[in-house]
Amino acid sequence: MSMTDVLSAADIAKAMGACSAPESFNHKKFFDLCGLKSKSKGDMEKVFKILDQDVSGYIEEDELSLILKGFSPDGRALSAKETKALLSAGDKDGDGKIGIDEFVAMVAES
Repeated sequence: MSMTDVLSAADIAKAMGACSAPESFNHKKFFDLCGLKSKSKGDMEKVFKILDQDVSGYIEEDELSLILKGFSPDGRALSAKETKALLSAGDKDGDGKIGIDEFVAMVAES
């Protein structure tokens, strides 16, 4: 499954453009612009599974830094600061990673 099976390529491109500059990633704005926020819980879970590259059931910090590449192959890697901010926004139980329920909650509250 690819990201464009869930989200439109035009919406992904719009969201990618909004955070192409270094230190410009804002997860709330990104999830809104790409259309993920308005999708069903099932679609959010599909996106989670695409981003969970090692199929561990979690998106760990190294995967979070590459979140934009999960949406588009030419996406940039997040900076350490952006990655930490995203982890802190999604990791509600403090285990250092984002589970599927935490991801859905983070997207929905964006």
